[in-house]
Amino acid sequence: MNPTARPLTSVQPPAVKPQNPNFSSGPCAKRPGWSTEVLSNAFLGRSHRAREGKARLAEVIELSKRLLGLPEGWRLAIVPASDTGAIEMALWNLLGPRGVDMLAWESFGSAWVTDVVKQLKLSDVRVLKADYGSLPDLSAVDGERDLVFTWNGTTSGVRLPDGDWIPEGPGLKICDATSAVFAMDLPYDRLDVVTWSWQKVMGGEAAHGMLALSPRAVERMESYQPEWPMPKIFRLTKGGKLDEAVFEGATINTPSMLCVEDQLDSLRWGVEIGGLPALKARAEANLSAVARWVSTSDWADFLATEPSQRSCTSICIKIVSPWFTALSEKEQASVPKKIAALLEAEGVAYDINGYRDAPPGLRLWGGATVDSGDMTRLLPWLDWAYAAVQGEMSA
Repeated sequence: MNPTARPLTSVQPPAVKPQNPNFSSGPCAKRPGWSTEVLSNAFLGRSHRAREGKARLAEVIELSKRLLGLPEGWRLAIVPASDTGAIEMALWNLLGPRGVDMLAWESFGSAWVTDVVKQLKLSDVRVLKADYGSLPDLSAVDGERDLVFTWNGTTSGVRLPDGDWIPEGPGLKICDATSAVFAMDLPYDRLDVVTWSWQKVMGGEAAHGMLALSPRAVERMESYQPEWPMPKIFRLTKGGKLDEAVFEGATINTPSMLCVEDQLDSLRWGVEIGGLPALKARAEANLSAVARWVSTSDWADFLATEPSQRSCTSICIKIVSPWFTALSEKEQASVPKKIAALLEAEGVAYDINGYRDAPPGLRLWGGATVDSGDMTRLLPWLDWAYAAVQGEMSA
């Protein structure tokens, strides 16, 4: 933020709106050019276990591996219940033999802490926490212990800048990367479990998760039997061995073949535009557009305090003007809600209010399916809406 920027004096709306007003952080915008025509050949009214149905599920797995560059020997499965189902399958199957370090700097990381401490009731758990806007002390992580963490804070806009801090050691590294994969580099040589959902960077539909396991994770799964009951949808082994069929497209429960067709379309689009480098570049272009705007704003700043930690997907903005900071907590909480409602009514931006557990602010999805031109066209509208809300509340 530039504190010397000229204050807003007009509430005249900008002349140009984003062509696509969908800036939701999940489900996220569809790819450019998407239409329902891409679903016309969906494998409907048939069993997902039929040869063609299974082939399409396997294609989702193989295209995802190809786009992400998953290392040889890693397994990838389509699992139920979105990223939540994927990460909880990993926690329930793998944790227990070692102490666990858990990183939490926003709501989803905190949710996995609740799972491990209150549901699995593991006793040897260290929780390394940080407030919204920053990261925990990464140097405190112990490689002898298992590690559970998010790569990108979907509700805080704070991401890990790299994986250099991840220590070597026998502990498994379990990473919730749902708003990072397809938009950020992940060091698979330092990770053992990576999870995500279709509804984030590739703009797919909800309820389907992806679970990627390294050979070390598979070894743990085959050599360790948890003490707690294992729900059917979490069972990944048979007779003490990994159920390889699940990682070849034989899903544990029934997937939506309509959603499968949609995901295939988005993955093929990712390949066509240049693969992972092109997808990352699109997301980084959105972050750059917001960064240029923030640098001249007299009221907005990034929630993430360190530039290297600012997410290029879930871009979280806080309000820092003297007018705003002088408001009561209740009034502050109402400001981003009013801004979001005003822009929704104008058809400019949908679903950009910050996450309910985060500090009051705005959250702009900047993943690969969002055009940077639309992000650029949105930003003057944020100025307009802020000025309008300030004027209304100050009257």
